[in-house]
Amino acid sequence: MKIDKSNISAVILAGGKGRRLQGQDKGLVVYKGKPLIEHVIERIQPQVGNIIINANRNHHAYAKYGYEIMSDEMSDFQGPLAGFATAMKIVKTDYIMTLPCDGPTPPRDLVARLSSALAPYGEDASNCIAVAHDGEWLQAVHALIPITLINSLEKFLASNDRKIDRWYQQHNLIKVDFSDQPDSFFNINKKEQLS
Repeated sequence: MKIDKSNISAVILAGGKGRRLQGQDKGLVVYKGKPLIEHVIERIQPQVGNIIINANRNHHAYAKYGYEIMSDEMSDFQGPLAGFATAMKIVKTDYIMTLPCDGPTPPRDLVARLSSALAPYGEDASNCIAVAHDGEWLQAVHALIPITLINSLEKFLASNDRKIDRWYQQHNLIKVDFSDQPDSFFNINKKEQLS
């Protein structure tokens, strides 16, 4: 069962505190002449039916891109899973494709590979999470997740756990090989990386 791109919403995670960048809003930090989020939008837009920006501040700056903006329902910057949960409740698609705002070069075939990995599971795909693996590390926030898992995620968050890997382990985690392009997952965490 192939997942059509129109049934996938990209959720660009720009809701963090940017601690390692002196509190700057990472999505708006300029890299190679434009804000990081613009790089991500350019790469992911052709791959999905819809984009949502998960931001907990600077909504006016993100509004210029013309996509829906949502803040975490949970306060105090609770991490990526909080963004996942909010998105899963508001999207009109069956899947969310999560990715960070500070990774300017996500693979151009990210969605195609992740959705192909889910296809053989058919109906059982509703309990599967497809996640990119660069050959060395699991790229945990590059994930294709069915929104049917919202109840599981809310229960997990209610237990005060915020570890993505622990929530993934409760489901059928499918690691999708991207070892042919590990540099696609380069992300900006420090000022010196901006140059």
